Order: sequence, then structure tokens, then C-alpha cells
Amino acid sequence: MCNDEVDVRWLLVDAIDELVINERIVGRKTYDPKEEFFQDHFPGFPVVPGVLLMESLAQLAGKMIGYSVLHNRGDWPFPILTMMNNVKFRKFVPPGTEITLEAELTSLRDDMAAVKVKAKVGRKTHAQAEQIFAFNAVSLEDDAAQRRVERLESNELKRLWADCPPDIFSHLSDEDSSDV
Repeated sequence: MCNDEVDVRWLLVDAIDELVINERIVGRKTYDPKEEFFQDHFPGFPVVPGVLLMESLAQLAGKMIGYSVLHNRGDWPFPILTMMNNVKFRKFVPPGTEITLEAELTSLRDDMAAVKVKAKVGRKTHAQAEQIFAFNAVSLEDDAAQRRVERLESNELKRLWADCPPDIFSHLSDEDSSDV
């Protein structure tokens, strides 16, 4: 890779509205009715697949976990969803509906984190779960690979979160940009 522009197709959060370090995060996602998967899920009755709701929630929670760890100890932990408990799908979410995504941190340790997540439409909960994340589950090749991940995460946080501090990864200098 030679720049910060990466074509990632599975960005399943549209915006972060609130992020409180070590506590909670709130964001939004609206699935475009033109998404190809709506043709099959389900024909004549399109709904957002529950697995995508869970992935949206995991991506949002991962941002809060990563930012909290960065704030607490100075590194990005590369949180990876490893387990979900008590998953419940209560109501269908039709395409084009704005979904409020919420995650509350319930445990933060050196090598893992746990959150409670909810996907809401209006005030009604449509899906919920407990999600468990492991840190650095995939070993990065070297320091340059770690900086690439941090730069990508920094850019994504800035894209999603209007209140993101501009110096979130201040230890990444312009010299590192050739690594990304």
C-alpha cells in the first residue's frame, strides 16, 4: 500500500454521534435499499440481515474499544470480535431505515473487552447482544504494519466522528505516510 486510500467495502457504520472513553458509543447506519443482498433477504420482503446488524454493532464497539485503549495505554489494540452471547433479534429492519447503534463497555482488560450492544429504530430495540473482543488476535508483521492499521483507524474515526480529536494518533508522523 502506498497511501491512506483503501477501498474497504464492509464499512457498516455511517457516523459516530457520541463516544465516551471507557463507557459508551452511539452511532448510526442506514442500509441502502439498492444493496444486492436485499434481493435475496427476502424476495418481496427485504430486511437487513441480522448478521449485518451484529457486524455494524461490532464495528462501532471496536472503535470505542480501540480509542479507549489508545487513550489509556497509548496503542491501538486491533480489537477482533470473537464471541457473541445472548443475541436477540426482536424486530425486522427494512432497508432505508436509520438504525441507531449503541455499545456500552462492560469489561476492559489488557487483552480483551466486552460490550452490550443494541440496534434501535426510534426508541424500539430491534437487536441486542453481548459481544466479546480479543486484542491483537492477528499478529501484525512489524511496526510498519501496526502504523498502517493505526493510520487507517485514525482516518476512519475522523470520517465517522465529527468530534474526533485531530491528533488522535499524534505519534504517527508524516514520515510514516509512506508505510500506508
